[in-house]
Amino acid sequence: MHPRLAKGKAAAIVVALVFLGVSLSGCFYLVLGAAAAAGGYAISSDTIQGETEKDFQEVWDSSVEIASIMGMVSSKSPELGKISATIDGAKVNIQVLQLTTSTTRLKVKARKGLFPNISTAQNIFVKIMNRVNG
Repeated sequence: MHPRLAKGKAAAIVVALVFLGVSLSGCFYLVLGAAAAAGGYAISSDTIQGETEKDFQEVWDSSVEIASIMGMVSSKSPELGKISATIDGAKVNIQVLQLTTSTTRLKVKARKGLFPNISTAQNIFVKIMNRVNG
């Protein structure tokens, strides 16, 4: 193998290993630990989602209450199951969706500027689910 190709291949392997190490370092998973305990999981870098056996109205009321306590609600539409708010400087979108007669999905998305804010999404999700299930 040509020495130049060997160096390039070695560099690519090092970059891949560093990326893998950072991805699996546990920081991301540590942040999501509380959301998982509340029955949620990350579906993207800015969104936590989970299901509960509570009805739509109970999840909706808890979502509006928590969003109002934590920040400023800018719009809410019970017909669409959507709440928009600003919480901790992040633009937050909360969606409540009735999946079946006995299952409701809660989805919380948070972005601060252009960047995802998974910790804020997780915090809101956990507070809502604790209120619903508590």
